[in-house]
Amino acid sequence: MSKLRKLITSLAACALLGGAAGAAPALASHSQLTFFEASSELLSPATQPQVIAQLQTLGVKALRVELYWASVAPGAEVATRPSFDATNPANYTWGEYDALIAEAKRLHWPVLLTVTSPVPRWATSNKKAPYITRPGDKDFQEFMTAVGRHYGSQVSLFAIWNEPNHPAFLLPQWSSNGTPASPRIYRGLFQAGFEGLKAGGIAHPRVLFGETAPTGYTTVNVRKEKSKALLHDVAPLAFLRSALCLNAKYKRAGACGALSVTGYAHHAYTLPAGPHYVSSQPDSVTLGSLSRLTHALDRAAAAHTINSHVPVYLTEFGVQSKPNKQLGVSVAKQAEFDAISEHIAYSNPRVAAFSQYLLRDDPVGGAPGSSVHGGTVGFQTGLEYVSGSRKPLYFGWPVPLTVSRMHHGASLWGLVRPATGATKVTVLVRLKGARSYKTFKTITTNSAGYWRLSTSTRGRLWRVRWVSPAGLKYEGPPIAG
Repeated sequence: MSKLRKLITSLAACALLGGAAGAAPALASHSQLTFFEASSELLSPATQPQVIAQLQTLGVKALRVELYWASVAPGAEVATRPSFDATNPANYTWGEYDALIAEAKRLHWPVLLTVTSPVPRWATSNKKAPYITRPGDKDFQEFMTAVGRHYGSQVSLFAIWNEPNHPAFLLPQWSSNGTPASPRIYRGLFQAGFEGLKAGGIAHPRVLFGETAPTGYTTVNVRKEKSKALLHDVAPLAFLRSALCLNAKYKRAGACGALSVTGYAHHAYTLPAGPHYVSSQPDSVTLGSLSRLTHALDRAAAAHTINSHVPVYLTEFGVQSKPNKQLGVSVAKQAEFDAISEHIAYSNPRVAAFSQYLLRDDPVGGAPGSSVHGGTVGFQTGLEYVSGSRKPLYFGWPVPLTVSRMHHGASLWGLVRPATGATKVTVLVRLKGARSYKTFKTITTNSAGYWRLSTSTRGRLWRVRWVSPAGLKYEGPPIAG
């Protein structure tokens, strides 16, 4: 079942990251888990073995898998619920999800399982396609009981719903009076899902809250836009506040109890302006404005609506490349921007996880906004083109490299993703006017594979080379100095 997607359409100024001259600063105090999502290839029996082998070579160590309720439930297309025990996992057709999750367990790869729409027709309030309107809390709790019983020992982390602040995944987003509707619907689903996992035998479920899309509206004008206003997405921070029963000043605005969440999941997609792009809408959160989200979480904790110091999980991310006409950058820029994005996330101590969405590009889909009307919006965030040929990102993702210009040289940061401990990586430089690269330095990474270097040398281009213990050679694409 294909995934519906939304493209971000607004533009704003982008801030540039600078670095200070001096000795190499210490690496961030944490390492971050990186989830990889390639569901269509991994859920196909014909391609799964080959793709698993590819991912191992690339250094993948964790997966995000989206479980569509309608894809496993009995009678998903009928209006009347079939007579069955919805808490019994034997009554569902888990299909290739079983094979994939079992393989991940064999490889010791943690799995984030995001349980999401579309839902069975009988579980919606209006019984109408695309089957995402007001899913029933009781039905969802029973389904999550079955999920907990079936996958509880194999899944490390659960998340409730994909992009619930977007109309392609949950309806309605707004009430007829122009106030957000989806946050309260989502709160009910989250609580039902959490209780379902407990009923399924998981004493202390590890569940992420949110999984929000990066942009949206804080208010809508129904009088002016009429029904079109109700199809806008809700801005993530407006969604967060309403779901936690907070007003615009993060003060309690209802009698909701506190929620216990393992983390807040967010999809911090950015724009062609680059990873440091900051939306002009204060309730939107792209990668360059993660502090907005952490500040909001801290204010929510101060209001005692969630636990303190909630970590951020960036559970879906990718940089769009051409042939996407609206959001795509060159494939060379894609590799550069993706590494910068990972560096930004790594440098933020509140970020517990980063992600890569897609191994292979989607086919180019409709124009921005078409998903709201039932169409598909293809993502070109993959390491490969839709044809299967490899982009520069394919070679850069295992050994990401960032180069930040400093007043007297440059600061380099990188990761050897396939490494399983401290290792040595070769840094290559091509100086201005030179026709070829030369070895600049061999660096020893930390135990998680990260490294950093400050230098007074001004290189025109930089790249890294690493040879695995098995003799596989990795060489990243050129990165401008």
